[in-house]
Amino acid sequence: MLTTIATTAILIAFVICVWRVLNWVWLNPKKLEKWLRQQGLDGNQYRLLHGDARESSMMLVEASSKPISLHHDIAPYVTPFLYQSLKKYGKNSFTWHGPTPRVTIMNPEQIKHVFAKTNEFHRQELSPLLKLLVTGLVSHEGEKWAKHRRIINPAFHQEKLKNMLPAFYESNRDMMNKWEELVSDKEWIELDVWPHLNDLTRDIISRTAFGSSHEEGKRIFQLMDELAILIQQLVQNVYIPGWRFLPTKFNKKLKACDTEIRYLLKGIINKREKAMKAGEVDNNDLLGMLMEANSREIQENGGGTGMSLTDVMDECKIFYFAGQETTSVLLVWTMVLLAKHPIWQTRARDEVLEVFGNNRPDFNGLNRLKIVSMIIDEVLRLYPPATQLVRSIKKETRLGNLVLPAGVEINMPVMLVHHDRELWGDDATEFKPERFAEGVSKATKNQVSFIPFARGPRICIGQNFALTEAKMALAMILQRFTFELSPSYAHSPILVATLHPQHGAPLILRRL
Repeated sequence: MLTTIATTAILIAFVICVWRVLNWVWLNPKKLEKWLRQQGLDGNQYRLLHGDARESSMMLVEASSKPISLHHDIAPYVTPFLYQSLKKYGKNSFTWHGPTPRVTIMNPEQIKHVFAKTNEFHRQELSPLLKLLVTGLVSHEGEKWAKHRRIINPAFHQEKLKNMLPAFYESNRDMMNKWEELVSDKEWIELDVWPHLNDLTRDIISRTAFGSSHEEGKRIFQLMDELAILIQQLVQNVYIPGWRFLPTKFNKKLKACDTEIRYLLKGIINKREKAMKAGEVDNNDLLGMLMEANSREIQENGGGTGMSLTDVMDECKIFYFAGQETTSVLLVWTMVLLAKHPIWQTRARDEVLEVFGNNRPDFNGLNRLKIVSMIIDEVLRLYPPATQLVRSIKKETRLGNLVLPAGVEINMPVMLVHHDRELWGDDATEFKPERFAEGVSKATKNQVSFIPFARGPRICIGQNFALTEAKMALAMILQRFTFELSPSYAHSPILVATLHPQHGAPLILRRL
């Protein structure tokens, strides 16, 4: 009797398991596909499990296999599958991320609605492996997001940012000294500025976030680089639940990176906690402000209301990764574009010298750099660090004239929106900073078509930090050097979590 019951239970469990797998890989995707087509949307037929992943991955490998001529119409090269899909099926269409359909929207009103309604359009549900890299505030929802935002927000207030300016300056001065030593008595040198800009932004994050030098955080950055490359390989394939538990070489490497990062971060946090208790630090860096705000949250609202050690480590990972990545890629593309367009380099330098002369840049002066700001906005438009933003739908939701079912994702292709001729004109893929002469609102005609840092309640909390950091670096570079593209420069923007120059950025530097 017991054997029969056990056999029956096993059979039922097996049938349930088979049904769930069948529903996941076939029945539910086909149901969603039918629904979307009835809404007038078009896209590829669903293909079992992998959807469009295989074709997308092959096109990406092909596109990145050779450099392109130096122009700014880079979407066909950076996001080839989505670009071709939109050409074939139109702007309101869908693609397949494994068994999940993604509806692409490029209408500014729809984009505005998605950013505003955070209770309807949620952050993309990440696989456990993706959460190794993209975690913390950017991945939380609901009350947990609100709590973390409340705790972290004071660290990014303007007055706090002003206090970080000396650290920005010290890191930039160190890089300038290295460059001047390399040029020395030479007329010019060829220098790949990409690794130098990486080191610069890493040093700034180390100083401003953790009150330490780049050397102390060097191993963490190396591990984050490895993790980013592994994750980029991962997102080109379909995630299968439970796959992360298999002892594959890939999984072991991922786990080893994450384990070591957490070990190092835990050491930094524990060291800071002891120093705070002993009254040995002033807590002017991001970690100190975060821990101080978290302690205040617990005191005011009771135990269990603050962030756990794991939460604090997750936020530290975001400080390290997002805080460094966004600014380094912004700086490298700005230098490439100013090298390509020397008239704008001259205009930017004239403005910097008019505001600062050869003196140390200050906070008020950085905010008066109108031409530099125009250039930065145009670089962010043409070369946004993140090329797309994805949201998920957990219940039937209306979006304009669309009624979308639970289980569908919304894709806002940042780069394609920024390059859309209908929104920006026939010169949409040309470098024209003058389009921002009267500000972003005028340039976009008050439409939500410029979204390098997202929009709405979940706009990037570090936006002002990144922009101030970039302005300081550009001001100090322009005060000391002129630069042009080296003949060895190969134009090859490629996604490695953010938009990197695949073959570096070799420039010809001359001292002023």
